[in-house]
Amino acid sequence: MEESFDAIIVGGGLSGLAAAYTLAAAGKSALVIERGDYCGAKNVTGGRMYLPPIRGLFPEIWDKAPLERAIVHEELCMISATGSMLMRYSNEAVAKEPYESYTVLRANFDRFFAKRAERKGAQIITKAKVENLCFEGDRIKGVVVGGEKLYANVVIICDGALSLIAEKAGLRKPGNKKDFAVGIKELIELDEERVNERFNVVDGQGAARLFMGDITRGKFGGGFIYANKGSVSLGLVLGIADLMDLEPAVAAPDLLDAFKKRSEVASIIKGGQTVEYSAHVIPEGGYKKLSAFSGNGVLVCGDAAGLALNAGITVRGMEYAMASGYYAAQAVIKAAESNFFTAEGLKCYDRMLDESFIIKDHLTYKGTPHALENHRLYTYYPEFVTNLLGNLYSMPEGPKQRAVQSVKKAVTPGVIWNILRKDLGGLSKL
Repeated sequence: MEESFDAIIVGGGLSGLAAAYTLAAAGKSALVIERGDYCGAKNVTGGRMYLPPIRGLFPEIWDKAPLERAIVHEELCMISATGSMLMRYSNEAVAKEPYESYTVLRANFDRFFAKRAERKGAQIITKAKVENLCFEGDRIKGVVVGGEKLYANVVIICDGALSLIAEKAGLRKPGNKKDFAVGIKELIELDEERVNERFNVVDGQGAARLFMGDITRGKFGGGFIYANKGSVSLGLVLGIADLMDLEPAVAAPDLLDAFKKRSEVASIIKGGQTVEYSAHVIPEGGYKKLSAFSGNGVLVCGDAAGLALNAGITVRGMEYAMASGYYAAQAVIKAAESNFFTAEGLKCYDRMLDESFIIKDHLTYKGTPHALENHRLYTYYPEFVTNLLGNLYSMPEGPKQRAVQSVKKAVTPGVIWNILRKDLGGLSKL
């Protein structure tokens, strides 16, 4: 007899492992098929995970999870061609346990999560690629790996932002460059003492610093630096359409090199050594570009479904991936009660997502992708802010004018009119 599983999961990232862990914990057979050498080998992220929405979904894992540092300082740096402004927010309420968010290194976290899923009874195959889906009529019944057919009641697709398997399943159309960004990242080793000193934190606590402005040469996107235990995660997220079409043309690696040379960044990474370089595609389309979530014998989760959210000053994805994997597993468990794995039987997954923080967040920020298309966010505003501060802080040879006069000179009726006419409607959606 051919072996069959309750679920075959395509991809061993956070959503796939969450589905496998939840299914195995419920006594269901789950097989994860991962292309990489190990779970986490091909998974890339800036490196921040928000725990409040998912802490209760996986209560057994957090005490031993390889989390790096708890984020206790939020920082935003606006950069112009010649200056910058750094804002730092701290609050005693989030500077104590239970912390809201942590930096993570996916290679470590995903391997840990994979081992936990295996302890529950999930099976994981690595260095294997799902080539196609198996159909019985219009119902998906399994996958093809290395020319061999593997069968399951449900296939759960978790293979990332450019999911070809979800396209084969008919749950999404080929991607539009406007709806994606490329994230490029380096991991730079620094000893803990230097990380503490440069971010003004103590052991176990960290900071997240986001950058916007001249670093992207007017293109959609921004930069980030996250403090880890003995390293920093540093990188850029850049809109693919702008990289391809918007002048001046510039290569993403060149932008990263220039970003690292900025004094605001170079002072943090000085003396460090780059030990990892990676890049991947990120969904940026928001609510309006989400895929279908369920079909006849199939579910789709995480980045493959478009479940990532850029809200301007926060960028989220990992908790959506883990939660969607959890709800996909719950849908399989529920469908098994009546042995009803058709599109109608799996529609409960859509309802679970609709009732969860995942879709509610995406609805709340559904206008954000359009707002972030405003290129003045990356050109005009950083220049305006740094020029204004330059006038306020500069000391001329002669008398210095009052601060209010400098502000009035910069914030003219014409400036206010341009902000109202060009930006206010879009920015109100952030």
